[in-house]
Amino acid sequence: MSSWIFLMLACILAGFALLNLPLSGTFLAGIDPITTVIGLLAVLVFSLYLIIKGVLFIFRKL
Repeated sequence: MSSWIFLMLACILAGFALLNLPLSGTFLAGIDPITTVIGLLAVLVFSLYLIIKGVLFIFRKL
């Protein structure tokens, strides 16, 4: 398995970490919506990229 796949999976995990980051009650509570949007975009973009690469790989094998 290529190392770029692990990098994409690490980016997805980092996006989930940003989504679950507890910032309420800290001085960073103001940037909570920003971290949520960045985490959501990271999960969506890297997941879609892996899905597209997987589908292309399957069709190349046919």
